[in-house]
This record gives sequence, C-alpha cells and structure tokens, in this order.
Amino acid sequence: MKTILFTDYGYKQLKAKLDTEMNKRPGAVIALQKGRDMGDLSENGLYKAAKMELSNIDRQIRYLKHLLKYGKPTAPKDNSTIQFGHFVTIEDKTGRKTYQIVGEYEANPGDYKISFISPLGKNLLGKGIGNKIHLKTIRGMNEYLIIKIA
Repeated sequence: MKTILFTDYGYKQLKAKLDTEMNKRPGAVIALQKGRDMGDLSENGLYKAAKMELSNIDRQIRYLKHLLKYGKPTAPKDNSTIQFGHFVTIEDKTGRKTYQIVGEYEANPGDYKISFISPLGKNLLGKGIGNKIHLKTIRGMNEYLIIKIA
C-alpha cells in the first residue's frame, strides 16, 4: 500500500475523528441492546436504526484506522519552493487567492485546500515566488503568478 500524505494538522484531525467515533460506539451498542430486548426484531424500528448506526460507526472507524495506518504527516522543509503543506498566494485575472497544498484526503477547494495531485497543485509544486504557471481550464488558458509561499 502506498503512503498517504497528510499535513500535520490533517493527521491530528484524523486522530480526533477516530477518538470521537470510538466514544460514540458504546452508546450505539447500548441502543442496539435495548432494541434487541424489545422482542420481535423483524418489525422493530429501534433495533434496525441502532444496527445501522453501529454499522456506520464501525465502517468509519475502519476507514479512519486505515488512513492513520498508511498516513504520514508531512511538513515543508523550507520556503524556497512550493512543497506539500505550504500556503501559497497566487494571482490571476480575478485577483489573489491563498491555497494550502494538501493530500487528496484533505483537499477541500471550498476551504482553499487543494490536492498536490490536482492540476493546479501539481503545477505549483517546485515553483518559486515570481514564477508564472499556465493552466488550461474550462474557461480557457489561465495564467497564475506566485506571490507568496508560507
């Protein structure tokens, strides 16, 4: 299995989500037991809902454990060129925007977190302040100027 890259913050968030799910599990087990104690399971809505909730929690726990097992927190080594984890301010014809270069499991363009394997992220890696990149989008060719790396 390949290593899954995370920022330090993203990796800590995964651990926190796992703790939250692990803390939810005992309550879901109790709810399932209450549903089971009510008798006829074929028409028992509480039992079915509790069983589904426990199944969802267990699935999320397995998923988070997998990400943590193969995940690796990674931080940039310096600010000379854009690396995984950097905050990058770029400028195009619509103005300035600051993005963080993250892994595919942390990416959320709405929060200005872009994956290092996305077209923009891939083109930014290794570039320095003052460099320009050109990227073809659905709106045509865009030019981006790198303003700041932090």
